[in-house]
Amino acid sequence: MRVGVVVGLHKDTDLKEKFSELREMGMESCQLVCWDRTLLNEEMAALVKQAVEEEKIDITAFWCGWEGPRTWNFYEGQETLGLVPAAFRFQRLQMLMEGSDFAKLIGVKNLVTHVGYMPENPYDPNYQGVIICLKELAAKCRENGQNFLFETGQETPVTLKRAIQDIGLDNVGVNLDPANLFMYGKGNPVDALDVFGEYVLGIHGKDGCYPTDGHELGAEMPLGQGRVNYPAFIRKLKGIGYEGDITIEREISGEEQKKDILMGKKLLEDLIAAE
Repeated sequence: MRVGVVVGLHKDTDLKEKFSELREMGMESCQLVCWDRTLLNEEMAALVKQAVEEEKIDITAFWCGWEGPRTWNFYEGQETLGLVPAAFRFQRLQMLMEGSDFAKLIGVKNLVTHVGYMPENPYDPNYQGVIICLKELAAKCRENGQNFLFETGQETPVTLKRAIQDIGLDNVGVNLDPANLFMYGKGNPVDALDVFGEYVLGIHGKDGCYPTDGHELGAEMPLGQGRVNYPAFIRKLKGIGYEGDITIEREISGEEQKKDILMGKKLLEDLIAAE
C-alpha cells in the first residue's frame, strides 16, 4: 500500500507544480478531483498527461463532481447531492459520462463520485431511478475500460452493497472514505469492510467524528485524531488483501493542511510497515 494525496483540478491549477510538491513530500500517487465541467476536454487532458510524465505521479482515480447546488448537511443535502435528486439527475449523469471520457484520455481506470443519499428502502421509486442511472454510468465506464466507484458516506454499508448488486455489473466498486462513515453517522469503517470489503478498490485517508446534532455532519479531523481506528483499519485492509493506495484527503487549506497531510502520511506508513 502506497500513501498519496487528493489533488484538485481547477482552471488556475499548475499541475506540474502540484505534482512536484507531492514528490517533495515523498508521494508518488494521487486522486485527481474536478468539479468544473469546462475542464473535461482534450486540451486539459494533454496538460495532465504532460505533468504526469514529467513528475512521474500515478493518478489512481479521477474523482468527478457534478453541476448544480450542493449542501453538505442532512437536510438540504438530501435534495441537492449526487444523482439521487431527480431534478438534477440527467444533467449530472451527462457530466459524469464526460468525466469517464476525460479519465480515459488521461489513462485513469477508476471513476469516483458521491451518488447521494441512496434510499435504504429498495422499493422507494427514487431508488430504482438511481439504479437505472448508475447502470448507464457503469456501462459507460466499462466501454472506457474503467471501474465506477461509489464514494462512501451518504448511504449505509448495506444499502451500498445492495446497490452494487442491483446494478449487476462487474466493474462497480467502492472508494472507501472511513471518515465519511462516521461524519454521516452511517457506520464504522472497520466493520463496513465485513459488508463490502470485496468491492473496495480505493481508500481515502481521512478522519472525522460522529454528528452531534441531526442537521450538520460530524467534524472532519486531522488523521489519527478522529474516531477512525486506523491501526484496526489497516490490519483489516491487510486481512482482506487490499494492496491499493491510501489517498489522504484533508479538507482545509494552507500550511495547516500540508502539516496535517505529512503527519497523516507518517502515521499511515508506520501502520502499513508494522507486522
